[in-house]
Amino acid sequence: MTEVLFFDTDCLSAFLWVRGESLLTKLYPGRIVVPGQVYAELAYPGVSHLKKRVDNMLTRRELVIWSIPVGSCEFELYHQLTVSPRAGHPLIGKGEAAALVMAKKYDGIIASNNLRDITDYVKEFELRFLTTADILVEALDKQLITIAEGERLWQEMLRKRRKLGAVSFKDHLRHLKRNV
Repeated sequence: MTEVLFFDTDCLSAFLWVRGESLLTKLYPGRIVVPGQVYAELAYPGVSHLKKRVDNMLTRRELVIWSIPVGSCEFELYHQLTVSPRAGHPLIGKGEAAALVMAKKYDGIIASNNLRDITDYVKEFELRFLTTADILVEALDKQLITIAEGERLWQEMLRKRRKLGAVSFKDHLRHLKRNV
């Protein structure tokens, strides 16, 4: 089975804010899953226009929305992560928790920029993850964008207060020791 990607709110919205969701659908056709909690977060005032973009993707069957069944083992873990974490473990957001739980259940990949919040859980659950930066590098490698286009997207994302870990796409590539 092809691995699915479970997007948290921050990673998905980084692309939605800059109208870059087509990169996701080109890179991961039929593999994009939005947890119901992430979809709900996109309905909050001030970002509900992002939910409309997801609705359009849903209509075009470019992604699916999955929910965690109440009363399931997954729901118990989700509750633990968001309400009562074990000693020494951080409390995390609903979107991140839902993406983690689903990636664990379905042996998928979590797409998240909130590494500080999820790193311990990613290690504990032996999950794979991608960040917005990783996705942009993959788009560059597959020649879906140029370095200049990646830089433009990066700067637009930064203007929308997305935390990407570097001041520029070129700086990120240099950090990876890639030719820029």
